[in-house]
Amino acid sequence: MNFIKKMNPKIKIKNISKSYENVKALSNISLDIYQSELFGFIGPDGAGKTTLFRILASLLLADTGKANVAGLDVVKDYKILRTKLGYMPGRFSLYHDLTVEENLKFFAGIFKTTVKENYHLIEDIYAQIEPFKNRKAGDLSGGMKQKLALSCALIHKPEVLLLDEPTTGVDAVSRIEFWEMLNKLKQQGITIVVSTPYMDEAARCDRIALIQNGEIMSIDKPDRVVQTFTKKLYGVKAEDMYNLVVLLRTYPHCHSAYLFGEWIHFSTISEIDPHHLKEFLSANKMKNIYITDLEPDIEDSFMELMNKKTKA
Repeated sequence: MNFIKKMNPKIKIKNISKSYENVKALSNISLDIYQSELFGFIGPDGAGKTTLFRILASLLLADTGKANVAGLDVVKDYKILRTKLGYMPGRFSLYHDLTVEENLKFFAGIFKTTVKENYHLIEDIYAQIEPFKNRKAGDLSGGMKQKLALSCALIHKPEVLLLDEPTTGVDAVSRIEFWEMLNKLKQQGITIVVSTPYMDEAARCDRIALIQNGEIMSIDKPDRVVQTFTKKLYGVKAEDMYNLVVLLRTYPHCHSAYLFGEWIHFSTISEIDPHHLKEFLSANKMKNIYITDLEPDIEDSFMELMNKKTKA
């Protein structure tokens, strides 16, 4: 990212807050996103990602604060903004009873363009579903629906693309293909903002914002976020994983213990002797114990930031 891009943010968010009755969805969110950047909002369901995306897409009004997208105010200039913006909501929102081709032509028509005029933008994506162009959109698989929705969001050549949890519920292969498509789109000068609950997708972004309970905990490059995790980390597993978590949290040197798939990620205040830990677990009736060194990832950093916030 060069100096010029940093001087000219494509998206400016300043002090955005939003509540639903007594629930605070967003709390004083401020950040800049730059031209041709692939920016990710990473956080669990209910973190506030969808609310923020709807505000940026001019579909929802913030309680306080301002946002500019492509140099346009999301409230005052919403009509012009929608011609410069591509938005893909979390749920498949195209017309189920229209075919693949009919959906694409419909969205092109809304923006007074044609599929032929901007086909180069979607060629790599649409080519994978074009053999099914006469199939109704409602009959497509999850991965194919995703590709069609992205094609429809791109057909009017937007400057900014907002993708709200685009890979949720999609198979692993389609997820990888989708992120490869996003990298190609970024190279064409499109600014892409994506939200996801999948921590492994964070590494594919230029920068990420870790968001939880409507608050941003960190904004940085993925590798720098990982570097904030400075504790010693071990992977531990045994037959009784539930009681293993409880037991590890009583260990004298324990900093944190969380279940991550088949392993418990166990961090310590200082480096420990794994043999001593194994003896401790065995003495407490744990069986088939495995302990290994681990390198922290985005998810470990996210949990650490949450832990600090809770203690604060």
